[in-house]
Amino acid sequence: MMDKHRRIVITGIGLTAPNGNTLDAFRASLLKGVSGVVPFETRYMGKVLAGVCTYDPLKYQMKKEVRRGTRAGSIAIYCSREAMADSKLDFVSFDKSRVGVYLGITEHGNVETENEIYNISQFNYDTKFWSHHHNPRTVANSSAGEVTLNMGITGPHYTIGAACAAGNAGVIQGAQMLLLDEVDIALAGGVSESIHTFGIFASFASQGALASHPDPAKASRPFDRDRNGIVCSEGGCVYVLERLDHAEARGDATDFVLPNAERHIECMRTALKKAGLGPQDIDVVSTHATATPLGDIQECIALRTVFADCLNTHFNNTKSFIGHAMGAAGALELAGNLPSFDDGLIHHTINVDHLDPDCALDNLVLHEPRRVRHVTYVLNNSSGMLGINSVVVVKRV
Repeated sequence: MMDKHRRIVITGIGLTAPNGNTLDAFRASLLKGVSGVVPFETRYMGKVLAGVCTYDPLKYQMKKEVRRGTRAGSIAIYCSREAMADSKLDFVSFDKSRVGVYLGITEHGNVETENEIYNISQFNYDTKFWSHHHNPRTVANSSAGEVTLNMGITGPHYTIGAACAAGNAGVIQGAQMLLLDEVDIALAGGVSESIHTFGIFASFASQGALASHPDPAKASRPFDRDRNGIVCSEGGCVYVLERLDHAEARGDATDFVLPNAERHIECMRTALKKAGLGPQDIDVVSTHATATPLGDIQECIALRTVFADCLNTHFNNTKSFIGHAMGAAGALELAGNLPSFDDGLIHHTINVDHLDPDCALDNLVLHEPRRVRHVTYVLNNSSGMLGINSVVVVKRV
């Protein structure tokens, strides 16, 4: 049995996704097959499709604070505050120097720079109209810093740049800092404001990798034979992580560019080894698949290799509902599967009308949720540009 001081548990979850602003709402949308992808207007490109969040930024910030900060920071504050409330921690009296913030991001600063360039273009590019808020808005640690300022946290805090694997990387960093006894509470996860930069749409469009469909809800279709690209989304998910002995001591609940197949395999097997598990122990694999023609196939090759003959391992995909939330993707996709520990339901993958034979997986959950006898282990798979992969394994407590 692992020492309780070295066992990390999730005691709170806060999120905003294009189809839900709480875990309960998000989970309900996943089980009912409700997409969060909608038409979206962006500068220079006009109408595109995107996953857009509808959380209330004024729940935890004043209007002036929202204007001064960033969208990513606002999402991070909302998710962190919601996670802390969910944890039931007496945060008011807690030592704020023993709280750490570790947030994964894909990119940051593009939104603000694009906005400022557009703004001075209206004044013949006179830089005296450039905002003095630009520097603090665009530093890479902005999202984590905005959380600490809002919540009065004085412990270690930073963002983790890990492309589209960043949400998982934030969780991993939080767990590592707890194991090092650097903090007693870690706010860890990922955030994304990506849809507010036209550049991300333009870049994917220039690569022929931007999804299109007459019905926005059907645009994100990982594994489908007719998939045609990525739907960009915003969002965030933050977890409260604690050491098990710390959580029990306070008396709260604790039940809670082309990927490379070989590196996928290596990362998953490393995570399983660190967890002391075999592939057959995993009940649910939350896939990363983004609905790009080659990327989905590479991941499926890796999954078929690692989980060969694992008759009770099921696979699903959350991007089919919300699109690709970039730095928030891994954290949100993990959250969508955690309720399976309690209800025994594995949410399905939508928009797979014609399964690509190259993406065929045994126990790929399609069309409707699947009930199983129990879920004990969830493996969450993420990868990103420049060859980065991250895998998180979570056990039911």
